[in-house]
Amino acid sequence: MNLKLVLLGIVAIAGIMSFLVMSPDDAESDVQITSATSDIMITDGKKHIISLDKIRRGGPPKDGIPSIDDPKFATINDSQFVSDEDIVIGLSINGESKAYPLFILVWHEIVNDVVGGTPVAVTYCPLCYTNQVFDRTLDGTTVEFGTSGKLYNSNLVMYDRLTDSYWSQGLGIAITGELSGDTLDTIPFDMITWGNWKELHQDTLVLTTDTGHIRSYSIDPYGSYYTNPQILFPVDNQDDRIPLKEVIVGFHQDDIFKAYKQSDVESNGIINDVVGDSSILVVSMFAGNSRVFDRMVNDDVLDFTFEDGVILDTNTKSVWNYDGKSISGTLKGEQLSRLSINPGFWFSWISFHPDTLVYGVTP
Repeated sequence: MNLKLVLLGIVAIAGIMSFLVMSPDDAESDVQITSATSDIMITDGKKHIISLDKIRRGGPPKDGIPSIDDPKFATINDSQFVSDEDIVIGLSINGESKAYPLFILVWHEIVNDVVGGTPVAVTYCPLCYTNQVFDRTLDGTTVEFGTSGKLYNSNLVMYDRLTDSYWSQGLGIAITGELSGDTLDTIPFDMITWGNWKELHQDTLVLTTDTGHIRSYSIDPYGSYYTNPQILFPVDNQDDRIPLKEVIVGFHQDDIFKAYKQSDVESNGIINDVVGDSSILVVSMFAGNSRVFDRMVNDDVLDFTFEDGVILDTNTKSVWNYDGKSISGTLKGEQLSRLSINPGFWFSWISFHPDTLVYGVTP
């Protein structure tokens, strides 16, 4: 690596690290609610659904952490720059599969892409270890998302380049601007190692470091942040039922929210549960990865178990694969509906959903 590249990488790291240690005093607190209708508030003619003083400066300016808007991909044969242990966001839509390494996303946070004909925003907030994939179609129009340079509950605030509305990654909701209160559709994805993703999708493509930006992709600018207990920005709510930075799988149905420790899902392998009116299957066959499916098939609720490393429903003893499809038995050919999840640090989930239930913990 040449000296110029090293220096540019150091400058970029310094910018992000200054973002991590910004004082809470930099919050925008000089606002006043002038009117409110239902859940929409208006301040100086600007719509919003949360108090504006909860949206805080993160450090870098708008687009200071640049989104990737023209992503370049490599095949597995040309993917030597990714190790099997690297964590990726894996996405498969309409037969097309792509992987987005976190060591790239940590520098960009948003990738605007199209997968299987669906315009998507692949997002990652390093401060919260939250990943989410959104359909970036708004009222029939495909839009790009960028980083606003702001945080809400220590979490990434995006903006759309159509209306300049601000969106909370953790909520998937527009929190300020013309589209305040609107919700983005989420798309199921995997948080998984590159080695395991390749095993599942042998025709996958993977995002390359040819991003149009010079960054030190071999270095994570957040260092030990992921493992130390410190939270660097204020959050609305904290809860000690789970360590703050333990990785959980968040799920919600209507107004019911529930969290599953990733370690519990892995140790159980399969969890049959009910959240609100939804009977769900929470399953993990790979370290750090979980999927959630609706257990309802043909108006019957199925119960699942692992037997000799195979997923079976106890109702019919049919065999199911990790994609939620029955591959043998009475129900061969049936497909479970896969549901969206919100993986990330516990402190982030509970900051947005203070009334959440926790699997294995009595309310």
